[in-house]
Amino acid sequence: MSTRFNPAAAEARWQAAWSAAGSYVANDASPKPKTYVLEMFPYPSGRIHMGHVRNYSMGDVIARVRRAQGFEVLHPMGWDAFGMPAENAAFEKNSHPGTWTRANIATMRGQLQRLGFALDWSRELATCEPDYYGQEQALFLDLLAHGLVYRKESSVNWDPVDNTVLANEQVIDGKGWRSGATIERRKLNQWFLKITDFADELLDGLATLDAWPDKVRLMQENWIGKSQGMRFRFALAEAAVGHDGFEVFTTRPDTLFGASFAAIAADHPLSLALAENNPALAAFNAECRATGTAAAEVEAQEKKGFDTGLSVVHPLDPSIRLPVFVANFVLMDYGTGAIFGCPAHDQRDLDFARKYALPVPRVVAPEGEADAPIGDEAYTGPGTLVHSRFLNGMSVDAAKAAVIARAETEGWGTGTTVWRLRDWGVSRQRYWGTPIPIIHCDACGAVPVPRAQLPVVLPEDVTFDAPGNPLDRHPTWKLVDCPSCGKPARRETDTLDTFVNSSWYFLRFASAPADRPFDPEMIKAWLPVAQYIGGVEHAILHLLYARFWTRALRRIGMIDIAEPFKGLFTQGMVTHETYKNAAGQWLEPTAVERRDGAWVEVASGAAVELGRIEKMSKSKKNVVDPDAIIAAYGADAVRWFMLSDSPPERDLTWSEAGIEGAWRYVQRVWRLVQGNDAAATGDDLPLVRLTHKTIAGVTADIDKLQFNKAVARLYELANAIERASASATRSASIATLVQLAAPMMPHLAEECWATLGNGNMVIDAPWPVADPALLVDDSVTIAVQINGKLKLTLDLPKGHPREAVEAAVLTHEKIVRALDGKPPRKVIVVPDRLVNLVA
Repeated sequence: MSTRFNPAAAEARWQAAWSAAGSYVANDASPKPKTYVLEMFPYPSGRIHMGHVRNYSMGDVIARVRRAQGFEVLHPMGWDAFGMPAENAAFEKNSHPGTWTRANIATMRGQLQRLGFALDWSRELATCEPDYYGQEQALFLDLLAHGLVYRKESSVNWDPVDNTVLANEQVIDGKGWRSGATIERRKLNQWFLKITDFADELLDGLATLDAWPDKVRLMQENWIGKSQGMRFRFALAEAAVGHDGFEVFTTRPDTLFGASFAAIAADHPLSLALAENNPALAAFNAECRATGTAAAEVEAQEKKGFDTGLSVVHPLDPSIRLPVFVANFVLMDYGTGAIFGCPAHDQRDLDFARKYALPVPRVVAPEGEADAPIGDEAYTGPGTLVHSRFLNGMSVDAAKAAVIARAETEGWGTGTTVWRLRDWGVSRQRYWGTPIPIIHCDACGAVPVPRAQLPVVLPEDVTFDAPGNPLDRHPTWKLVDCPSCGKPARRETDTLDTFVNSSWYFLRFASAPADRPFDPEMIKAWLPVAQYIGGVEHAILHLLYARFWTRALRRIGMIDIAEPFKGLFTQGMVTHETYKNAAGQWLEPTAVERRDGAWVEVASGAAVELGRIEKMSKSKKNVVDPDAIIAAYGADAVRWFMLSDSPPERDLTWSEAGIEGAWRYVQRVWRLVQGNDAAATGDDLPLVRLTHKTIAGVTADIDKLQFNKAVARLYELANAIERASASATRSASIATLVQLAAPMMPHLAEECWATLGNGNMVIDAPWPVADPALLVDDSVTIAVQINGKLKLTLDLPKGHPREAVEAAVLTHEKIVRALDGKPPRKVIVVPDRLVNLVA
């Protein structure tokens, strides 16, 4: 028998055995309790990376353990396959996005299968296939029929590189989330989903998600952004182009006496009207539109304004006039598109006021600081109202209530609630996405595509030789007859945001009939997902959208669940050192090595600069190819390292030492199994106790997704088995070690299980259960002190009588020597814990 485990042979053999047995195919009709384990499905970019391996290894452990515990487990895999990268690749390589995408899927599927994940490949889906996106079109029409979809002209974030609209959530620091291009503001007719109709539900629902990370719930709460405040009307002091005033919303009505200006958005009706006869204002408005609409960008940009020459009447004192500016930090899509500026207590307003030499009156102050000047930072802390007439001395909350009460009494304002959340603009001006199932007719308007004509399939014969949407340029696809009146009409050429694809895929995994999106009975059986695993970067985008989509489908009666994911875990990234040559070019890890304590290029021997440890990325070439590591060490060693090296919520730094350590443990377990003496007799009670403690500990650790702790327990058990003499209980402990390691190292476990003489596969063996009686120690460790200073520890039987404990302590040679043969003046015994001698 070989003394080394051969992963290549074992992996192929056991993967074939699992496939032949249908081990991972979920049975809808099973009488077992059902559970659904899911990792966020990948974008088929070309090859999997170590981040994928870590993510899917975690989910795989959960799925395998639940199966062994008697659950019917749904653990599927698919592909988030639409999106701009495929179009960019088509443009660069003169290929079709579908060809590029499907080739990548084939490659990545093979890589995932090589790792031996317990995935139900019979439910595989790709969002770019008509049998998926056709059902998505049907759902879009269902939402449209129930008033949850609409079309309007609005200011949008325009990515000038990807030539498409982006949602606010897809603008990061003023740049496109994929292209990195500076975002512009444009006006376009767009399709929207009414996510704001669910703002209260989405916010209140966060309280039920107690198995989600607090940080994700807080991020969603802040993004939804519920604000209590007041809506009121500023009256213009001068008549202006048909306008006599405008509405403002504020969350700080208490600071109205601190107002020194009012400001409106560039797209505000008053601003547009004034710009018709004011070229300078028209130019300023155009400059404002050249920036994005995302809040983060607006906050970061330089504050600029245009003085309209108009003023408004202060609602609490008609003798006060406030100048009206058009400002680049006021957006038409937020609030009412108009604000009052209180520079002393809002940093944005303060920056603006300093730039334009406007007053900065303080109206909130801590005790004794009523006249303290405002410097470069606005005061946003606690205090009471000052310099505010009838509000003086009130708390902030009391002053808010007082101003709202006066506004409502006098009829110029009212208390109200607003939300940061905006409706989800889902139109994208690109080819590789779900066609929006709408036909535009000059006579009938926007007409839904008849259900019998779904799916609306993307045409294959498109070109990418020019920027923009190829569907707009297609000579025939967009030309159709109106389904309502029969006259010539035009298809909608925008496609859906790819986040729509991922907002319901978990439903299609659970049920995929050919004639409808899903069977609601199957959704009821499998959903919500018991454990969802993915990156925290999706906290706002995917996770919020999926919650909305689920609630929308419940509202229109298609499903009866409110939340899609019961448990959520956000794993850390996989990182690696970075390397640069003398020319400043990034180098791959395989291109460098350490010689005589210094990093050099393998090919030339030239010195290499060691950079920071960063997330693995193609741009910095610090990516480790899983295939190469699997070929060298085997899939199980890779999986073991991914789970063992750090807490799963933290980043994991890839290292050669780490994977080599995992490989050595694989071989240690294999040697233990090969050296097992099945004929040995006798018991080793301490090893039995440790084995059952390991069962309990590993089970609890996996339930908490603390995989690194479970791994540490298995190292400890292996150490104890290696030290133990041959016995029947040692053989049993080896078998238990194999079972507990099986979710993490399934190929090794199957090979070991067969070597131990079991007729079934370990995947079919029930999960070990700890004997509660063996979790209780028979002995305890007692600390022995003299005058409060520790002298020694003694292992004694648990519950040992006080007299016997005293005798054991007082006759111990160290204690006799320390007391110099004299009896102690007092003996204090804390049962099973401590003995303190007072000398």
